[in-house]
Amino acid sequence: MRQFKTLVDGLCFGEGPRWHKDQLWYSDFYLHTVHRTDMSGHVTTVCELPNQPSGLGWTPDDRLLVVSMLDRKLMRLDPDGLKTHADLSGLAAFWCNDMVTDSRGRSYVGNFGYDLMHGEAPKPAELILVDLDGKARVVARDLIFPNGTVITPDGKTLIIGESFVNRLTAFDIAADGSLSNRRLWAQTGEATPDGISLDAEGAIWMASPMSAEVLRVREGGEVLERFKPSQPPYAVMLGGADRKTLFVVTAPTADPEESKKLSGGRIEMTPVEVPGIGLP
Repeated sequence: MRQFKTLVDGLCFGEGPRWHKDQLWYSDFYLHTVHRTDMSGHVTTVCELPNQPSGLGWTPDDRLLVVSMLDRKLMRLDPDGLKTHADLSGLAAFWCNDMVTDSRGRSYVGNFGYDLMHGEAPKPAELILVDLDGKARVVARDLIFPNGTVITPDGKTLIIGESFVNRLTAFDIAADGSLSNRRLWAQTGEATPDGISLDAEGAIWMASPMSAEVLRVREGGEVLERFKPSQPPYAVMLGGADRKTLFVVTAPTADPEESKKLSGGRIEMTPVEVPGIGLP
């Protein structure tokens, strides 16, 4: 049985964990804040976003990029404060969510596609590419709640979770960032992929909030490991000095008001044998 240590607790609802510059960075949706923590659990608040932060990334010159969910923007943290990097409101069908940023500073941003929180029927969503200069275009359509996303170390393959059809989907990445050759990477059974992380054996760790478990999955769908953390997980990230620490972001509920009341979110961690690779 895996042994877990709590790194940080008292979160409202954590998401988008990223290992960067020897610290774990993450968003807290309902506090409207981005934080970073060292391995001792010392937390620093990086910035506040009134319209709810989600996915995180960095430009090649190390400026933080943050998805601003509710107004469907990608923000950039400059030395003099947050600036709009790209306004995606004309491209994204509904609230923007997770993203991955590549080594050139190009960001692939997903969105809900529909009003999940108020019970609207599911609708397909777009994946939007934002270039380093802020220009944006749709590079994939008809994704069902696109969520956690990774890019392989060679920069040639993007893999994204489609949460509500229980699958991981892969694309080839062209030199200009366009996507092609859409294909099934893995069907995940009853598990709903949320935040994901790629390891050096080509397997993907994924959080599955609906089944309240974390899985390690091989291409084709073979489950190599699965376990249930203390409460439902919403994202995972491989990090630490050797990238052999699996960070698991958990919460008792995703409901905004209940999350604020409970402040029961945690970041838990456990050592793994295979290090993380690729992006994020």
